[in-house]
Amino acid sequence: MQDFDRLFARMNVEQLAKAKSLGFSDRQIAHLTGTTEDAIRAERKRIGLVPSYRLVDTCAAEFEAYTPYYYSTYDRGDDEVKGNTAKKVMILGGGPNRIGQGIEFDYCCVHAAFALKEDGYETIMVNSNPETVSTDYDTSDKLFFEPLTLEDVLHIYEREKCWGAIAQFGGQTPLNLALGLQKNGVNIIGTSPQSIEIAEDRKLFAAMLNKLNIPQPPNGLATNAEEALVISKRLTYPVLVRPSFVLGGRAMQIVYSDSELSHYMKFAVEASPERPVLVDKFLEDATEVDVDCITDVGHFKNPSEGTIVIGGMLEHIEFAGVHSGDAAMVLPPHTLSEKVIGIIRDYTHAMARELKVIGLMNVQYAVKGDTVYVLEVNPRASRTVPFVSKAIGKPLAKIAAKVMAGKTLKELNFTEEIWTKYWAVKESVFPFNKFVGQDILLSPEMRSTGEVMGLDADLGVAYAKSQMAANSPLPLAGKVFISVSDAHKNEVAAVAKLFSDLGFELVATSGTAAVLEKAGLKVQRILKLLEGRPNVIDLLKNKEIQLVINTPAGQSPREDEVKIRTTAVYTGTPIMTTLSGAKAAALGIAALKKSGYGVKTVQEYH
Repeated sequence: MQDFDRLFARMNVEQLAKAKSLGFSDRQIAHLTGTTEDAIRAERKRIGLVPSYRLVDTCAAEFEAYTPYYYSTYDRGDDEVKGNTAKKVMILGGGPNRIGQGIEFDYCCVHAAFALKEDGYETIMVNSNPETVSTDYDTSDKLFFEPLTLEDVLHIYEREKCWGAIAQFGGQTPLNLALGLQKNGVNIIGTSPQSIEIAEDRKLFAAMLNKLNIPQPPNGLATNAEEALVISKRLTYPVLVRPSFVLGGRAMQIVYSDSELSHYMKFAVEASPERPVLVDKFLEDATEVDVDCITDVGHFKNPSEGTIVIGGMLEHIEFAGVHSGDAAMVLPPHTLSEKVIGIIRDYTHAMARELKVIGLMNVQYAVKGDTVYVLEVNPRASRTVPFVSKAIGKPLAKIAAKVMAGKTLKELNFTEEIWTKYWAVKESVFPFNKFVGQDILLSPEMRSTGEVMGLDADLGVAYAKSQMAANSPLPLAGKVFISVSDAHKNEVAAVAKLFSDLGFELVATSGTAAVLEKAGLKVQRILKLLEGRPNVIDLLKNKEIQLVINTPAGQSPREDEVKIRTTAVYTGTPIMTTLSGAKAAALGIAALKKSGYGVKTVQEYH
């Protein structure tokens, strides 16, 4: 390492060229030489040190490749990119798939490419993941198989002489590049990077909400553990803590005590003035709602002239605090009043106009009583866009791409909300059976790896279909094991009665059993894990339990709870970890027992 330090300390033109050919990025070289990425880029341009692009023939010369792959190199050789005079739009993909950023964003990138081709643009896709559809040979006109970094994207943009670039469809990765790209001359089409910054920066975001008189949960910003403790004392526990500028709820957590908060600040995040930790009052027992809308207001000098269309309102089945990528959702909302729906619509329109959004915007709300709180706003495509598009029969990402390129919603004949006459239920798919011993409890940090949809005129059947598709079909008879925390003891009897009325036998350990028996329900008592055998683990392994309802006892789950939940996963037994999920399961079972279910294509629903 000392040799490298000496090399970079006295770097000349030849050494800079050598470093680039070895794969060092401008940022790495800047760090090693004690300068800035911008300075290294400027020096490279001054001496004419830029990459050339080579071709990977995707069809192995058997027939013409219509979408060749390009990759960059600093080795000497010809540049194989064919130039032309077409008007080009660069679409920034999501990069490597990971939990929190996956194929939903790739769907949006693909639809953007199709839409812009229809309107006569040449599409340039930038992505580095071969496992995506955006990197297929027939998606875009050119594909650059490059990392999603400021340096690499700028090279491609300048080499192709693009007219504009879309950063709104690839998730958080390209969104974080938007401001830097704009500063370097890139025409970011769609919502401006300045508006994106307002939504991402908590201080600017809070100022916007205050201006619009829109409530958000009480909150604060902490740059160290001491500040976080002071804020939490003011807000009172529980609080939701999370880092800035992340996707998928990474490192987001609900904390219930000073000790938990101190541990989080020490081990989970690196807080700084540039990247403060957000501390929000956690709204217990609130209903969360996701809203996806599309708008062209940013095209007009007077934003009141533009059009805003809500594509879909999705009501979460799980309590607020479960990440929207993991939560089961219902479209349209099934418990919200017309008053609350009207408030949500008004707030969404107000924020879209204030941010001068062009294209898609996602808003997450928490509803408690008749009060609607804004949790966050994302002026980009969200992971629910593909689901909403399929549910309402309108390709929101394609429409948004055309709006971003300059068209209005009136020109595209999309000006009215679509409220379906059937129910669409989104359920998430989890990889828990691949991770032995991993607790399955859902949290603010996203853990799902996919999602499915259930459609039906009956909400219960739609939910049941979603469970079938997620490989956890609801049972129609048998035994239900129920074990809930003390916090849910006053609600559990009503839920248990739903299953008893459906003909299920109830099984519980002493604490929950006593509550159910007091309510007049017949219960089979079994031993707790620590009390001996036979216990629920034995019954699960013997396939004597057909459904498990188990809510966690506090933030730190007990060892026996984790064993019950993981055993349910390995034995393929459906398990509900919230009472709202258990109620939805009972509704689904009742609907299936009453009328069964039919099958239709999506097109028939539309």
